[in-house]
Amino acid sequence: MALMQTLVGLQILLLFHVLGTTAQPIGVCYGTVADNLPPPKEVVDLYEANGIEKMRIYNPDPSIMEALKGSNIELVVGVPNEDIQTLATSEPSAIQWVQNNIQTHTNYVKFRYIVVGNEIMPNDQQAQFMFRAMQNIYAALVSFKLHTKIKVSTAIKLSLLGSSYPPSQGSFSPSSYSYIKPIISFLAVKDAPLLVNLYTYFTYIGDPNDINLDFALFSPSNTTIKDGKYEYHNLFDASLDAVYAALEKLDAPNLQVVVSESGWPSDGGSAATVLNAKLYYQNLVQHVTQGTPKRPNQALETYLFAMFDEDLKGPAETERHFGLFHPNKNPKYEISFTSCSSESDVPNSSALSMKNNVELSHITDSVIHNFSIYSIAISHHYPKSSSFRLLQKRPHSSVIVVAKYIAAYLFTAHVAIAAYVVTVVVEFVATFLLPIPFSLDSSLSCHCYEPQRCRYSYI
Repeated sequence: MALMQTLVGLQILLLFHVLGTTAQPIGVCYGTVADNLPPPKEVVDLYEANGIEKMRIYNPDPSIMEALKGSNIELVVGVPNEDIQTLATSEPSAIQWVQNNIQTHTNYVKFRYIVVGNEIMPNDQQAQFMFRAMQNIYAALVSFKLHTKIKVSTAIKLSLLGSSYPPSQGSFSPSSYSYIKPIISFLAVKDAPLLVNLYTYFTYIGDPNDINLDFALFSPSNTTIKDGKYEYHNLFDASLDAVYAALEKLDAPNLQVVVSESGWPSDGGSAATVLNAKLYYQNLVQHVTQGTPKRPNQALETYLFAMFDEDLKGPAETERHFGLFHPNKNPKYEISFTSCSSESDVPNSSALSMKNNVELSHITDSVIHNFSIYSIAISHHYPKSSSFRLLQKRPHSSVIVVAKYIAAYLFTAHVAIAAYVVTVVVEFVATFLLPIPFSLDSSLSCHCYEPQRCRYSYI
């Protein structure tokens, strides 16, 4: 009994460690340009019911803030474009904006970013005020001692790039240089990310003769872009690495990028179908844990656009059909908002061979999965008879899961030999020496956690 309790304790600790370091990178944008949407509280409930942990809104709506009370959803809140000039030219106005829209709600809202402006272009009237507005909002956060908790940024369009092909030649256009350079410098100094709205859909429909549709949808295709040592098999990675290359040319090679919008319409234009949209969203969710060729193995914080169809948007008809849900809250597509793991989630090495190619996020699932099984077994009074033994489902033993997690952790610290020894020794002990009285009959292949797939049995 003591052994089993110890194992349970180990798994709980591992669970919190894994969850603390491998949070899901997916959020969803909550646009409200519509006259038929459900109340904010029902929207928040829908986020939580679908495991969506991050929300982006475009203005500081008090009813949404109120609805977020008691939730663990992280919030990205926008400064509307029409407010930028006032906030840039009046420091007291910036302080008042932060006090009314941020500081007042910090006890019950988990703010992540303040996004000053959305898709401002260099020739827009607000462009001349952008940098100063960002500075004033940051200074206001400092005055409320919130600057270490909430980052200030802006969201740009991909069209700010003057060159994006091949990705290594990515650069901001000459006409945008004087606009974007001080913003990038500000973000680098403040350790804040650049937010980028990235739509492969618009890139595709802009050049359908030269861009393969499957390449834009993350689907297998014959298209491969070779760019030096990198190969690109989808348009998303190629576009994002062009942004990274552009940042390098502005002396910001390590600046984090957040994809603040990405999506595919289900109606209203060329290639805008329910099938294509579902394929894009699900592939995107699964892909962003992997990083890009230029920045591999770095989960990319990404916000799907959008939660609902917005019937008042335009002028293009496609703008009304980006929703993941209908306004009645029924899902438009059956997709998961949590990423199953991929090969990039666990270090690869010939010195470390893990059964079933178990990856870190699988281990998270298995820890939750096995913890529930231990709880059931304990509640049935752990029998002391020596006739009980571990069924030899070795890859699914809880102890082996622990071993493999430790092995993966050690490997990330570049201690491959130690990782291998831990795996072999603990697996041997678990298989032949530990009298755990039940088996776990389930698979650790790439599926999100499904409780019904797990069964326990006594011998």
